[in-house]
Amino acid sequence: MSDHGVDGEHQDFASSLRTLPPELTLAQVYEPGVDLTGYLVSEKFDGVRAYWDGRRLITRGGLIINAPAGFTAGFPDQPLDGELWMGRGTFARLSGTVRTLDPDLEAWQQVRYVVFDLPGAAGGFEARFAALERLLEPIPNARLQLAQQQSIADHEALQARLEEIVAAGGEGLMLHRRNAAYQPGRSTALLKVKPYLEGEAVVLEHLPGQGKYAGMLGSMLVEEPDGTRFKLGTGFSDAERASPPPIGSLVTFKYHGRTKYDRPRFASFLRVAEDL
Repeated sequence: MSDHGVDGEHQDFASSLRTLPPELTLAQVYEPGVDLTGYLVSEKFDGVRAYWDGRRLITRGGLIINAPAGFTAGFPDQPLDGELWMGRGTFARLSGTVRTLDPDLEAWQQVRYVVFDLPGAAGGFEARFAALERLLEPIPNARLQLAQQQSIADHEALQARLEEIVAAGGEGLMLHRRNAAYQPGRSTALLKVKPYLEGEAVVLEHLPGQGKYAGMLGSMLVEEPDGTRFKLGTGFSDAERASPPPIGSLVTFKYHGRTKYDRPRFASFLRVAEDL
């Protein structure tokens, strides 16, 4: 995501007030062979993960979000785990909205807090979600919404649901293990299902474009955490080619498996990695 100006009402507050990052349940990648009868499935929202600690919204990285007072009116005084979301395909605008010091009231009108867990409740996920439904049902704030959960029979049904979501512009699916306690860190209690793999790499060099991209970015030389280097040349908008992610920044890319040289196959730029 790109930074916004630091003057006036849209001041970026990435370096502003922070607290300790919340201890969140994090997802592993789904692989066929899992007994899906033990899971509930919901859409994977392409937003900003946010933890409500009973009085404020905090990002996964510990940034305290300066949401308008009316946005959180009536939120319960107990922790919630969810995603700030504007709709499918709106991540760039959402991240900019979340990062501004003085809230853009018009932009925040389009934001929803889609909640999927009640961290402080006892029992497995299914029991916590039932408690979450009961907790939120009487709250009149329409900005607070539930991530609807469904049963899934098998891998074929999961893939059919994934294709349906992706065709509608969605990003993927999330699987919550029904009997899993809320636990920080990555585990099979939470699985993400996407039509592609994702990776992160540091930008080492901007390589010039040719033809219609003359004078703009052609590709980037990037390096994965294990030291693998490759050129990332697709997935950029014209605006991103004109003003590419800076050298040293961390970017997220999608790919489809690895080559025999262990490089990402058909790698394509997604976004600057979320630094919230």
